[in-house]
Amino acid sequence: MPELIPVIDLMGGHVVHARRGDRQAYQPLQSRLLAGSDPVEVAGALIGATSARHIYIADIDAIRATGHHQAVVAGLAVRYPQVEFWVDGGFSGATEALALHAATGAVPVLGSESLRDPGALAALSAAGVPALLSLDYRAGAPLGPDWAHAPSAWPQRVIAMELARVGSDGGPDLALIARLKAQRPDVAVLAAGGVRDASDLTVLDAAGVPAVLVASALHEGRLAPAR
Repeated sequence: MPELIPVIDLMGGHVVHARRGDRQAYQPLQSRLLAGSDPVEVAGALIGATSARHIYIADIDAIRATGHHQAVVAGLAVRYPQVEFWVDGGFSGATEALALHAATGAVPVLGSESLRDPGALAALSAAGVPALLSLDYRAGAPLGPDWAHAPSAWPQRVIAMELARVGSDGGPDLALIARLKAQRPDVAVLAAGGVRDASDLTVLDAAGVPAVLVASALHEGRLAPAR
């Protein structure tokens, strides 16, 4: 089965519930796993529920250019050293991504939506910093520059991110995943957005997806905690 990678969306110092990429409407998290939206406590609850080895953090303030949560990420890395944190900080190029990695040890996620420097991934690789590329879509339309979606530019791990399905309970975008896998069979395509329950994990496993980003299904109890 695909590895479950819990997602933490940070906005205004709180973990928020992401729905369909409508960021201005995100509200503080309400979860069956815990009360409250404190990032440290939410991370602990998610780790307890999934035995997560990786956690994906979307810094919504950084993506919207209204602030950032670097100190929060650094605190999480210290509190949970057994977990590798992947952070989408709205990076336009390598400089900000390198700074975040140096300050926190987190793995940068370069989102095509924010990316502006075509040399960013190469610069990170040259510096010995691992990175992922999030291929961002909204309702099927690719976000960001065309070159970011060119298969020749992809690192060894990419995320198929359909924002319209995030928090939607609409199921993963299997057509998008299949298309990306066909374009670069040597690249690991991770799924993001729309996972509802264990049956979706079975389908993704059959599609050769090694890992999936999940939030709503965990917080709403539709994916059972690890035993």
